Amino acid sequence: MKKYFLTLLFSTIFCSFVFSQGLFDNLTSQSSDSEEKKSSLEFNGFTRGVVYGGSKDFDYSNVFGEFALKGRFEKQKAFLYADMRIREGIFYNDRELQLQLKEAYAGYRSNKIDLFLGNQIVMWGRTDGFNPTNNITPNDYFFLTYDPDDQKMSNFMLRAKIKPTTTIDIELIAIPFYKPSVYRYDLFNMGQFGSFDIGESVSFAQVQNPEVKFDKGSLAARFNLESSLISFSASYFVGYNPFYGFNLENFTFSPLSVSFRPEPYFMHTIGADFALPIKSWIFRGEMALNLTEDYEKQMNIPNPDLSYVVGIERSFWDIMAIFQYVGKYTFDFTELTEPASPDFSDFTAIPQYAADMAMFESQNYNRKIFNQQEKTNHMLFLSLNRSFLYDELNIELTGAYNITSEEHMIRSRVKWNLTDAVSANIGCSFMLGPDGSIYNMAGGVMNGVFLGLEVGF
Repeated sequence: MKKYFLTLLFSTIFCSFVFSQGLFDNLTSQSSDSEEKKSSLEFNGFTRGVVYGGSKDFDYSNVFGEFALKGRFEKQKAFLYADMRIREGIFYNDRELQLQLKEAYAGYRSNKIDLFLGNQIVMWGRTDGFNPTNNITPNDYFFLTYDPDDQKMSNFMLRAKIKPTTTIDIELIAIPFYKPSVYRYDLFNMGQFGSFDIGESVSFAQVQNPEVKFDKGSLAARFNLESSLISFSASYFVGYNPFYGFNLENFTFSPLSVSFRPEPYFMHTIGADFALPIKSWIFRGEMALNLTEDYEKQMNIPNPDLSYVVGIERSFWDIMAIFQYVGKYTFDFTELTEPASPDFSDFTAIPQYAADMAMFESQNYNRKIFNQQEKTNHMLFLSLNRSFLYDELNIELTGAYNITSEEHMIRSRVKWNLTDAVSANIGCSFMLGPDGSIYNMAGGVMNGVFLGLEVGF
């Protein structure tokens, strides 16, 4: 059924593009001669050094030098963009030379339709920090710098944007193969399974990606309205989520060994967002209804849920403040039952108890990373930003507190523009939580202070 649905939706995207192209050919052909002859070639980039470290488990989490080269070319209706990165340094005690094609795509742009093909970063949603409608772009959450946007990874896709009016656009996206986000669970101290300290006994296999087939791709569509009174969009996504859970692949008691395999899951997402300015206030909201199947049988698949964000944005005393409430409601929620402790004098019962605890803790861990450990999940988010000295100095402070799990995060950053081309960044990021929480485990790897010096050209 999924195969026929994806084929039908892809055909709709293709036909929409062909129809729109024919419909607007006459309109775009009326462009002025000066527009037809317009041509531009632009190169820019930067070199930077970054130090990020001071966590419990790593003195130096990420320390590297990086060179970035970006190119943009436009001629008549032709368009291309490329962003190349090369970096060398220490990443969690491993010395690596990394070459990254951040983005690379070619395209056609006109007044009424744009068409792009290649590696692209596409961000959906109008709230800050938490975007439940954004299922397009994977992230490398363990690439640590002073700028969280560095974690965004491109996806290969065909993207069409139809612009029937100056305030409305319709975006259609086809992603032929899956690209997962990066989660280094292997760096975490998983703690204990009941009475058993699993210590170094845990291993994680490579992500089990879906096959490269037509019916394993992802499709997305978004209707977007931008006006002076309100901004609004409605979106739909069908495919494999870049965010994934894991399955317990193997457990042995003697010797103690636990192995996990991360596995993506298929889902449908119906989303919407808005931004409403009222005098000096901006009210924002975003929601996503996520629908999954086989969640009763597979621990790597979350239950269907409704994720939502509501927030307000206002400037006072030259401080830009953003306050948000982030919530989630989980459908078909059932409590997990912890296995009862056996009679430890009966040695034959201990291996079965250990296997039951391994299954219980694995299911519980998946629920934690999906924020589905309770039927409802509540979190508060606050961001403060202020510039000084005619924008030469900028200070950011961000904090989040999860009321449900009692986890909290704080991040600060000071950016000093020494000249037009040189900037220095210094700050810190800390995640804290109760024993066994995700923030507690991640904090041992990702907490720390950072320093960066960047020269752009």
